[in-house]
Amino acid sequence: MSKQHPIIAVTGSSGAGTTTVLQSFKHIFRREKIRAEIVEGDAFHRHDRKAMREAMREADAAHNTHFSHFGPEANLLPELHELFARYSENGSGSLRNYLHDEEEAAPYRQPPGTFTPWRDIEPGSSDLLFYEGLHGAAKYDGIDIARHPDLLIGVVPIINLEWIQKLHRDQNLRGYSQEAVVETILRRMPDYVTHICPQFSRTHVNFQRVPTVDTSNPFIARDIPSPDESMVVIRFTNPKGIDFPYLISMLHGSMMTRPNTILVPGGKMGLAMQLIFTPMILRLMDLKRRA
Repeated sequence: MSKQHPIIAVTGSSGAGTTTVLQSFKHIFRREKIRAEIVEGDAFHRHDRKAMREAMREADAAHNTHFSHFGPEANLLPELHELFARYSENGSGSLRNYLHDEEEAAPYRQPPGTFTPWRDIEPGSSDLLFYEGLHGAAKYDGIDIARHPDLLIGVVPIINLEWIQKLHRDQNLRGYSQEAVVETILRRMPDYVTHICPQFSRTHVNFQRVPTVDTSNPFIARDIPSPDESMVVIRFTNPKGIDFPYLISMLHGSMMTRPNTILVPGGKMGLAMQLIFTPMILRLMDLKRRA
């Protein structure tokens, strides 16, 4: 943690909705005129798309059927830890981008599924670092990424909803077959349990979307439950300073379910994030100015 160079990290698995959270934070950054250095977790995968397929074939040949992006072996966790450490120290660090599709790849004249060259963050060029990806609160083999962020947020739909979102995204947007997506889900499960779930015990705030419609068989679901067909459980590790009466008055239909937990209609998740995180971010900026 660093008062002069704050870090915000949003962690969640593939298909959890972390990109939606990123958009909410971009609105805050734009409104409050905050210069944020955005870091995508995919940029710290060890392999590009083609090399990952080859690495998976090699893992299968070695009878390792659980090699996946969820695990540390397929990621550059030491490099991510170094980025967080350097940024918190002096506002610098090295990062790159992962080019998901043709649109993202076009400006770089590279094929999709590849990485841009590494670049350095110039000290003083940003007010804070914002990370969105799989390992914002990871701990592994002496690496403690979770200790650096000043604000850690978990995005955790219930597992069936997470699978529905992944199935629809990978089939409709990326052209994968259902069989291929299910195979990926099964491959990732051990690392999901070992390396993803424990991170949500280290976060400061968790958002868990729970559908209010039947998702008992996610593999036949025709539609993703809409926000209005969901509720969101928001849990604060330390509720001190959280104005629950204000939140409940501003978020119609919400209620407290535990001393550190509030239940919010799914359609108001974005508004809830604005109300909760704007004062937290402004507090970080105030501490930065004072430092």
